[in-house]
Amino acid sequence: MTRTRSRAAALDQACAAAVDLARSAVEEDVRPEQIGEHLGAEGEGDRIVTHYFACLDRAYRGWRWAVTVTRASRARNVTVSEVVLLPGAGALLAPPWVPWSERLRPGDLGVGDLLPTTEDDDRLAPGFTDTDDETDRQMIFEYGLGRARVLSPIGRDLAVRRWHAGEAGPHTPIAHAAPAQCSTCGFYWPLAGALRTGFGVCANEYAPDDGKVVAADHGCGAHSEAAVVPHQVEPTLPILDDHAYDLEEEPSEAELAGSVDDVSSDEPLGHS
Repeated sequence: MTRTRSRAAALDQACAAAVDLARSAVEEDVRPEQIGEHLGAEGEGDRIVTHYFACLDRAYRGWRWAVTVTRASRARNVTVSEVVLLPGAGALLAPPWVPWSERLRPGDLGVGDLLPTTEDDDRLAPGFTDTDDETDRQMIFEYGLGRARVLSPIGRDLAVRRWHAGEAGPHTPIAHAAPAQCSTCGFYWPLAGALRTGFGVCANEYAPDDGKVVAADHGCGAHSEAAVVPHQVEPTLPILDDHAYDLEEEPSEAELAGSVDDVSSDEPLGHS
């Protein structure tokens, strides 16, 4: 049995000496002042050598130009194979790529978007899984609904923590100012199964959480027993102080006309 040992490729003398050729290849794409000193050469294979040059561009600190040169067998002419910019020690790099499934956040899903779940999603369990006493008892009715997977205990616990700590939980300003908890509201519709004691759905169209899951100890001002609407006060007539004023009937037109004639008489005032 023979064993092979990996070793670094020997430097081809002709390719290793082609420093000026490698530098000129970089100068075809960038300005000469962006190319620094020659950092060395490394053998990549038979008659294949890569030359490294410092990159002086301030936007690429720590990077280096890599120029790979080669030559054909029994040929003296060296040619350029590839020119790339590679990061060196201490180079500024972009953050590691994160898959979209890990970048996704609640609320990112839009109209027409699809969010597939993996087969090993721990939030879900097969619909035929045997459950213990603490698992949602409603699951026994889900076998015939055509669902291959149902909510697992882990998925249920994650939902409980998320809902209870969210805007529909007890630790919000609107819940602190509420007259009573949702559990005592007539519009509170409890969930079925193991979540029945802790969560329900708001069915008050005037409440901010209408149609949403709310914690039993949540609350808002639209509670069914919040307060009694006060009766509307009927408007009253203005009150007249008859002790300060003498009420008299309005004079008729004839009386007004007679008073005018008396004033326009030729007799002097006060003549009898």
